[in-house]
Amino acid sequence: MTDTPTRTNAPTLRWAVRLLAVEAVALTGLAIYVAWAALARSSTSKQGAGALLALIIIGVLIVGGLSRALSNLKTWARGPAIVLELLLLPIGYTMISGGLAYVGIPVMLIGLIGASLLLAPATRVALGLDRYGSP
Repeated sequence: MTDTPTRTNAPTLRWAVRLLAVEAVALTGLAIYVAWAALARSSTSKQGAGALLALIIIGVLIVGGLSRALSNLKTWARGPAIVLELLLLPIGYTMISGGLAYVGIPVMLIGLIGASLLLAPATRVALGLDRYGSP
């Protein structure tokens, strides 16, 4: 294998796809937990839990879809995936501010790693992007 990234051998893109897939699986686990918690609570909190569950499921579909699109070398998926990874930074910061540093710090690190992988030059080459981001 050569050191020069091509459309088929960019390790940064492969790792970005894997990270997005793991995030989709983690969100699926969160959806299962929220559904279980909603069933165990009173009817007043079930409406809020149902809305939260719907948002989490939408998140699973978006993150999983972006992972699949990037694995199929779809250039359009890179931008939304970068935005989603960067959105993990304020989420992690809020968790840290709320006393959940043991969760917030890993969330922020995952966001930084994911965004870095997607912004890497090898990823750009693998997706067929030139220097200025156009296909």
